Amino acid sequence: MLFFGVMIMSTPTKRILTGDRPTGRLHLGHYVGSIRARVALQHEYETFLLIADLHMLTTKNTREDIQQIDENARQMVIDYLACGIDPSLVTIYLQSAVHETYELNTLFQNLVTVPRLERLPSLKDMARAAHKEEMPYGLLGYPVLQAADILLPRAHLVPVGKDNLAHVEITREIARRFNRMYDEVFPIPEALVPETGTLVGIDGQAKMSKSLGNAILLSDDAKTVRKKVFRMYTDPNRIHAHIPGRVEGNPVFIYHDVFNPNKAEVEDLKARYRAGKVGDVEVKEKLAKALNDFLDPIRERRAAIEADSGFVDEVIYQGTLRTREEARQTLILVKKAMGLTGVWNRISRRAERRRKRLAKAAG
Repeated sequence: MLFFGVMIMSTPTKRILTGDRPTGRLHLGHYVGSIRARVALQHEYETFLLIADLHMLTTKNTREDIQQIDENARQMVIDYLACGIDPSLVTIYLQSAVHETYELNTLFQNLVTVPRLERLPSLKDMARAAHKEEMPYGLLGYPVLQAADILLPRAHLVPVGKDNLAHVEITREIARRFNRMYDEVFPIPEALVPETGTLVGIDGQAKMSKSLGNAILLSDDAKTVRKKVFRMYTDPNRIHAHIPGRVEGNPVFIYHDVFNPNKAEVEDLKARYRAGKVGDVEVKEKLAKALNDFLDPIRERRAAIEADSGFVDEVIYQGTLRTREEARQTLILVKKAMGLTGVWNRISRRAERRRKRLAKAAG
C-alpha cells in the first residue's frame, strides 16, 4: 500500500518542467520516452509535472473531450505514481487551474512573431493529425503556451522528444528577449532528449500510440499483454521457423532489448532467429513473460493507489496549490520588471486619494 501525506518538498538548486496531455492511461512508449527519465531525475531536480489540459484543447475541444479530462487526468497520474513518481518530490498540477499561466501566455505573445511560429513544421503536423483544414490561433500559439508553462516555475531543464526541440528553442528565445528588454527574471532552459528515443508500436509503426491501436498500456493485465505480443509484427519475409530472420528493426527484438533483463536469453534468441532455429512463438512467449514481469510491480502499485479513495485527487490538489504560489511569485517578478506593477499602483493611489478627498468634503 502507498501511505504518504501531502507535499513535503525538498529544494534542489535547479528545476524541471515536464508533462503530458490528459488523454488517459499511459503505455510502454510513455515509460521509455519520458517516465523512466522523470523517475531518475526527481531526486536531482525539483520537478513540476503538469497535466496539460490547455494544450489538449488546441486539438480536442468538444464538450465531450473536456468532460473526459477529469478521469483521463486521474488515470494518467495513477500511472505516474505506479511507475515511481514520488509526490513528495514532484509537484503534479492541473495546468488550467493555474490562472497565471493564461496571464504569462498573454505577455509572451508579444515577444514572438507569427512568421517565427509558422516556420515550425511540428505545428502543421499537429493540425493535419487533428484534421484541421486551417491552423487555429490556439494551435499556432501552442509553443508560446509551452513557454509560459516552462518559465512559470522558472525551470532550468525540459525533458522532451526530438519533435519538441524546436518548441523549447522558442521558449529560450522568449526568455532571452524578456531578460534583455526588461530584467533578468528567467533562466534559459535546456532541452533534455532521452537517449532511448521513442518505442515502436506493436505493428511496427515508428511510434506507439493509443490512437493507432498499437500500444501496450501500463495498466494492461497479463492476458491482454500476451495477446498484444502475439499480434506483434516480426520479419515479414520469414514464412517458416527454419528460414533465417532479421533481428535489426524487428519490433519483437526491440522490446526484448528494452524490457528483457536476461541479456543472455536475448542474445541466444537473436542468434537462433538469425540461423532459422527458433520460431516466432517461442520468441514472443519469452517477450510476453518479460513484459509481464516488468509490469507486475506497476500493476500492484496501481491497485494500491486506486484502493486509497481520493488520494490521487489530493496529490493533484496540493500540487496545484503549490504551483499557484510559485506562479504568483513569478508574475510579481515579471510585472515588476516590465513596470506594469507601477502603473496599477499609481492608478490605485490616485483613486484612493480621490475617495478620501470626496469623503472629507461630504463629511
